[in-house]
Amino acid sequence: MTIRIDRVYTRTGDSGETGLAGGGRIPKDSPRIEAFGTVDELNCAIGVAAEELRSLAMDAAARAELERPLERIQQKIFDLGAYLATLPQKFQKGMPTVDAEDVRRLEEEMDRWEALLEPLRSFVLPGGGRLGAHFHVCRGVCRRAEREVLRLHRVEPLGEPALPFLNRLSDWFFVAARIAAKLEGNPEILWIPTKKG
Repeated sequence: MTIRIDRVYTRTGDSGETGLAGGGRIPKDSPRIEAFGTVDELNCAIGVAAEELRSLAMDAAARAELERPLERIQQKIFDLGAYLATLPQKFQKGMPTVDAEDVRRLEEEMDRWEALLEPLRSFVLPGGGRLGAHFHVCRGVCRRAEREVLRLHRVEPLGEPALPFLNRLSDWFFVAARIAAKLEGNPEILWIPTKKG
C-alpha cells in the first residue's frame, strides 16, 4: 500500500465535512470521525511517551523492553485508524486493521511483565515518574478511544476486534506504567481512600 501526500491542506474540509478512505464524505462530528480522531489522539500521546522513553538514561535491554512494543503499537494504531476511516462496504480483504493476534500479543506482554511486579494492594495514582505518567495519559486516552469506537459500533457494527484491542491496550498501558516505574526505580503511590468524619 503506497500513500503519497503532496500537500497537507486541501480546503475540502472547510465546510465541516471530511473525506474517508476509499471515498465518500461525512460530517467531522460523526461517530466515525470521533472514533478515528480519538484513536489518532491516542497515537499522538503514545508518540510523546516514546520520546520520553528515548530521552531517559536507561539500560539498552530495559529500553528495548518498552520501545519495541511501543513502535509496534503505534503501527497497529495507524492500522486501526485506517480501518475506522473506511466504510464497511469499501473495506477489502488485506487492508490494514487489527486482529485477534494483536490482542493476544498484548496479553502475553502483560502476563510477562506482571510476573515481575508486586501484587497491588490498592489502585495506583497516575505517576511513577515521567514515563509512567505518560503511560497513564495513554491509558486514559485509550479508554476514551474505546468509548468512541463503541459509540460507532452501536450505529455501524464493526466486524474486526477493534473494541477488544482497545480494551486490552488500555490495560497494557497500565501495566507498562508500572514496569516503567520499576525500571526507573520510582515508587508507585497507592490510592488511600479519604475517610469521612
